[in-house]
Amino acid sequence: MRTVVIGGGVIGVTTAYYLASQGHVVTVVEQRSELGRDATGGNAGLIAPGHSFAWASPRAPAMLLRSLRGERTAIRVKPRLDPRFVNWGVQFLRECTPHRARVNTLAKLALCQYSQRELYRLVDEEGIEYDEHRLGALYLYRDDRQLELGMERMRLLAEHGQQIEALTAEQVARLDPAFTGAMGVIKGAIHGKGDGTGNSEKFTVNLAKICEKLGVEFHTGVVATELIEHHGRITGLRTDHELYRADDYVLALGVGSPFLSRTVGQNLPVYPAKGYSLTVDITDDKAAPTYGGVDEATLVAWSRFGSALRVSSTAEFDGYSRQFTPGDFANILAVAGELFPGAADWDRATLRSCLRPMTPDGPPIIGRGRRHENLYYNTGHGHMGWTMACGSSRALADLMLGRRPAIDLTPFPVRSRRR
Repeated sequence: MRTVVIGGGVIGVTTAYYLASQGHVVTVVEQRSELGRDATGGNAGLIAPGHSFAWASPRAPAMLLRSLRGERTAIRVKPRLDPRFVNWGVQFLRECTPHRARVNTLAKLALCQYSQRELYRLVDEEGIEYDEHRLGALYLYRDDRQLELGMERMRLLAEHGQQIEALTAEQVARLDPAFTGAMGVIKGAIHGKGDGTGNSEKFTVNLAKICEKLGVEFHTGVVATELIEHHGRITGLRTDHELYRADDYVLALGVGSPFLSRTVGQNLPVYPAKGYSLTVDITDDKAAPTYGGVDEATLVAWSRFGSALRVSSTAEFDGYSRQFTPGDFANILAVAGELFPGAADWDRATLRSCLRPMTPDGPPIIGRGRRHENLYYNTGHGHMGWTMACGSSRALADLMLGRRPAIDLTPFPVRSRRR
C-alpha cells in the first residue's frame, strides 16, 4: 500500500514510522524546510500523562473573561472578528461543565498513558536519543491551600493509574537540589512519578532517519493545497510542486488540517493556540533543574535538554499569527528567574512561538471520517502532541492495517465544526 502522510511534525513522522515498519510505502509531505519545526519544536518538552486535564473546564470561562479585561492569564484571547474562532469558542464553552471536563480528561489520560508506554518501547527498541528523563515531573505550588486543592484535583488521575506524591518544599529541594534557590517561592509540589521529559524535535529528526532506512521519503518545502476526491475516495493530493497519488492519505497537518480537509467538505473543529517558549544554554549546572515540571500558579513549564533549558507558557488565541514581541516573554523570564536563579544567562535565550492545534473538547481527532474511505486523520492534539504522538500514530496505523488498536478510539472521532 502506498500512503501519503501530510505533515512532518512528531505526529506525521511517528505515523510514517508505524506504517513503514509494517510494509507501507510512505511519502511524508512537509511545508517547512525541516521536520518538527512548529508545535513539535516549540513545546515545553513534558511527557506528562499527569498533566492531561482538559482545558475546557468549569474554571476556564473565568480565566478567559479576565484575559478579555486585560489581565495576563495563562490562557489569553485577543478579541478579533473571526467566525472560525467564535464557532470554536462556543463549542469550547459547552464543554466547560464538570461532567464534560471529567469525560474529556479521562479520554486524554488514557491516550497519554498508552502513548507514553509506546514511546518508551519504541525508544528502547530503536535506540533513539532525545535528551530523555523518565524519573517524573514536579508540579509546583506557591500556596499550601492550592497544593491541597491540587492533590484533590490529581485524585482523578491517581484513580486511573497515575502515581503521585505530595512533597514539601524541603523534599522538593532534596529530590532536585536546583530548587534550593526557590525555597522562598514555593510551598511544595506534586511529584508525578510516572511523567518525564524529552526533546520532541530531536526525537522527530532521529526517528525520521530510521524511517528513511525503512524506505520513507520526506519531501520538505512542499505546500499541500488541495485534496482531490472522486466517488468517496481521495484520488490525489495537489501541492505547489506536484500531484501526489496513493492508496491512502493521512492528514497530520496540525493547525493547517482544517484548511486542507475543507477542500473535500470536512470541517474540522481545530483552531490554533499560540504558545511561547525560550531555549537557553545552562551556565551553572547545579542551578539548573534535572526534573521538568510546571509552576501551577503561572502555568510556566520547563524541561532540561542536555546542556540547555526549555521554558514555555501561554495559550494565546490570536488567529494564525506567529508574531511575538519580547514583552510576550516577560512572565516566562520572571518565573524562570525566580525558580532557577543563576542557571542561565536569560538575556541570551532564543525566543520563539508555535501554533498548537486545539479541539474545543480536548481529545484529538484520530481515525477515518465518514466521507472518504481512504482519508485518515491524526490531528488536533493541542499542547499534548508530544505526549500523545506515539500512541495516536500506533493506533491509527493498526486501524489502517485492519487490526484492532490497543486503545479504544471511540473518544477521538472525526468530528465537524458546527456551523
